[in-house]
Amino acid sequence: MEIQVKDISKIYGTNESRVVALNHASMTIFESDFISIMGPSGSGKSTLLHIISGLDKPTSGSVLYGSTDIHNGSDKQLSTFRRQKIGFIFQQFNLLPVLTARENIIMPMLLDKNQPDEKYFKQLTELLGLEMRLSHLPHEMSGGQQQRVAIARALIAQPDIIFADEPTGNLDSKSGSEVMKMLCDIREKMNKTLVIITHDPRIAEMADRRFTMVDGELTEVSA
Repeated sequence: MEIQVKDISKIYGTNESRVVALNHASMTIFESDFISIMGPSGSGKSTLLHIISGLDKPTSGSVLYGSTDIHNGSDKQLSTFRRQKIGFIFQQFNLLPVLTARENIIMPMLLDKNQPDEKYFKQLTELLGLEMRLSHLPHEMSGGQQQRVAIARALIAQPDIIFADEPTGNLDSKSGSEVMKMLCDIREKMNKTLVIITHDPRIAEMADRRFTMVDGELTEVSA
């Protein structure tokens, strides 16, 4: 599914307290793209990701998934769309501490009163090396293992696109490299679209298309 980000701006406050977080940002995300967006803290890259993924609304502009303007409907419609079409991976793992790895992974399916496809579940957890951790609680796993559970949760509904906001930010360099390798492998093997926000140039350079964000201005630097 092609995603068109058209002239997005995000402004907070008014008058002297007015802050332009995004300044007329536009981009097209094609099916199976691997895109990185790099920039310093406060540059607007996370705001852009949140608007493209429907977690936040723009002050002006539009985001089209195919012919669907995701910000032109009810909150309930948008929530359902996000659960079914979009996978999120954050810097914080956001796992529920009282649930096992398996229960955390399948939670998005249960919210829609669906059961996971067990064949797909097995394939996914094997790709992520989680077969021996499915009955473990989050505190019984390393940071890298918890992030892999979070990746599996993001993918369990078989979304079209994965958004990752600093996915290795809470990991040491070894665990971070392992997580990125797995993300790249899954993206290739499962033909997913992947958009990663990062401040790490090594991660940014893994992408096929690279953008930078400075003071709310989005620029494509390679394609």
